[in-house]
Amino acid sequence: MGQVEKNIVKIATNNKSAWSVRVGGHLLALLIFVLVSTAVNAQAEETPEWLPGLLEKESITIVVTDSGLGGLAVLADAAEKFRQHPVFKQVNLVFFNALFSDQSGYNGLQTREEKLEVFSSALQSMEDLYAPDIILVACNTLSVLIPDTGFARTSSVPVVGIVADGVELIAEQLHGEPSARNIIFATQTTVNEGTHKNLLLEQGFADEQILTQSCPQLSLHIEQGYDSEYTEMLIDAYVDEALSRAGDIEGPISISFNCTHFGYSMEFWKLAFTSRGVEVTEFLDPNTQMIDFLLPVSLQQRYPKSEISVKMVSMIDIPQDRQDSIGRWLHEVSPDTETALRNFELKSDLFEWQDLNAGTVK
Repeated sequence: MGQVEKNIVKIATNNKSAWSVRVGGHLLALLIFVLVSTAVNAQAEETPEWLPGLLEKESITIVVTDSGLGGLAVLADAAEKFRQHPVFKQVNLVFFNALFSDQSGYNGLQTREEKLEVFSSALQSMEDLYAPDIILVACNTLSVLIPDTGFARTSSVPVVGIVADGVELIAEQLHGEPSARNIIFATQTTVNEGTHKNLLLEQGFADEQILTQSCPQLSLHIEQGYDSEYTEMLIDAYVDEALSRAGDIEGPISISFNCTHFGYSMEFWKLAFTSRGVEVTEFLDPNTQMIDFLLPVSLQQRYPKSEISVKMVSMIDIPQDRQDSIGRWLHEVSPDTETALRNFELKSDLFEWQDLNAGTVK
């Protein structure tokens, strides 16, 4: 068992919550409900008992959630992959915006306990409203909270986070290359938590191989204009800062996006590095592999076609400039997902948060 798997299984021993498996060569952060009464051993690498049954279904409902619009990239990827590979006869995709205030968000809550309570409330609402077969948490900040939520301890709905996918992609680039380096670009909160880097260090990679770079306000400006001049300037500045801290780069270098928003502006990232004469071996975006464990090769042509429905719900309004920005990007990947964004359901009572000791935000 790899160290990432061991780390997540270790969490499961106390939370009945999470373990990792490999399906089709990809490490999947399968956050599920595992009853563990003794020390977890190598048997935890087996496929979770619910997965074969899930793959046998004719119809599947998948809720993708994020605290903002970054996760729509995962939803778009899922919509098109299921269209190309009809594993299921009917696929119902729901994007659940877990952001509860247009003035602040999870990073503004005063304690981790408040974050857990609010996110658990959101997860419970996803189950109550949509009866999903599985929930995908397309948010690095929220993914690390899953094992400690009340929802994880009581619900039978499998929940999959995105963190381990990102860690696995980085590990693949660094493995066997002592001179290889990776720069993790993420939000300030994700960098401060250090989850990605710590998991990589636990696998035996050297500290100097992994550089983290926080990008304050970048996700906000990407939502407002993923291809705007200001977004380009911000990305250029963060790349410049990261490279100045990296010093001399003698081996291969890869770039990891550990905020779901960052891949929207891929061309600006590429430009920022090429304009400085830095050759990047790989830009790593876990958004593009999060759904792959539900698309095993043996089932990819199971039906002649899949009927795909895509919808979005949010408790806060989505300003027109953000619909236009992300909508233009989605149009090239999944027009159905763009339509879902532009016709999202505004539901002000989507989930409870103000009465959960979380009414005061910074």
